[in-house]
Amino acid sequence: MEPLTAKSPPWRQRASRVVIYSHDTFGLGHLRRSRAIANAIVEECPETSVVIISGSPVIGNFEFGSGVDYIRIPGVTKLPDGDYRSLNLNVDLDEAVGLREALILQAVKSFRPDVFIVDKEPTGFRGEVVPALEYLERTGCHLVLGIRDVMDEPALLVPEWERKGARDALIRYYDEIWVYGLKDVYEPLAALDLPADVEERITYTGYLRREVPATPSLMRYPKITRQPFILVTTGGGGDGDDLIDWVISAYEAEVGPEMPAVILFGPFVNRDQRRNFMERIARQPKLDAMSFDNKIEHLMEKATAIVAMGGYNTFCEILSFDKRALIVPRTRPRLEQHIRAVEAERLGLVSMLSDYTEPRTPERMAEALRRLATQPRPSEVTVPGMLDGLDRVQERLKALTQSPAYLSASQAAE
Repeated sequence: MEPLTAKSPPWRQRASRVVIYSHDTFGLGHLRRSRAIANAIVEECPETSVVIISGSPVIGNFEFGSGVDYIRIPGVTKLPDGDYRSLNLNVDLDEAVGLREALILQAVKSFRPDVFIVDKEPTGFRGEVVPALEYLERTGCHLVLGIRDVMDEPALLVPEWERKGARDALIRYYDEIWVYGLKDVYEPLAALDLPADVEERITYTGYLRREVPATPSLMRYPKITRQPFILVTTGGGGDGDDLIDWVISAYEAEVGPEMPAVILFGPFVNRDQRRNFMERIARQPKLDAMSFDNKIEHLMEKATAIVAMGGYNTFCEILSFDKRALIVPRTRPRLEQHIRAVEAERLGLVSMLSDYTEPRTPERMAEALRRLATQPRPSEVTVPGMLDGLDRVQERLKALTQSPAYLSASQAAE
């Protein structure tokens, strides 16, 4: 391995290398965002190599572009009380995090990336990415933090970031901060009172456009999909029980929706709960269900309208495929989805239905589903730069890897 003070910066010696860290303790959001970015990078620069480091147990179910690979670190999972435990290993959480930390550090030492993109968490899960940041800072690697358009309500985000040391890490380590959204929609870091020089490092990219995969899905779609239908999706499904229950109850109502619906459970839905849902769905001729589709974009393109919780990736897909959408945001333990839904409804991009201030009743859901048929599409609203996210990421990455690399601290000292 070359010494840290090598006089020839990496960009002059070989094709660019990028590492994307995605902690993925729960759900699919971070993984799907990282996958979209990685695939866009190699599409623009086919000679680039991208490694995704992730703890997701389902990362192997997804297809990646040529030039993209992944390293699966031991998973952790979130408990109902908000704490975490090791997903599969019979070790305590501290030991699992220590192993993850060591694997991340060894991966970046061996791969020697030119750009290291950290998704959402400046210090990683329980600080596991800090040793890698400290090492890469000395090599001249460009350090980038990528965050979604909405993090959480300021009253919770500020103390959480202070407790994790995330604000200090953001200021100290990161050369650039990419916000995968628009400033006119929401400013996720505004409450952190960042120094002016850090504010200058922020780029609002716009949302990350999604495309239909070139290869077909291997899933067999229900007969309902041969006619106009509503797709109900909860992402990974681990926290979507309330939405699914509410939609089913609308079709059980005396006056239910006219348009049929397909419910996509996701890989993390509770098995007992899914069994209960399937029994209810089987009694409704206008309902059907699927377990998990790793190429959900095909199903979204076929759908007439979409009902979702409004996580970041699903919102990007709704915009990309120009679908009428009803967002039913989760409000616990975070208000992220609710904030996004409120802003999107304000702009006229979606409609929202929430139990945050009003009760969940079958009649409210049935009426909201009926209105979907005549709701405006997102394309009927003009928001400049809305889906330019991947283009801006490609531009910033090219600027970082094709300009002369800055000297490491040790080189400057010479």
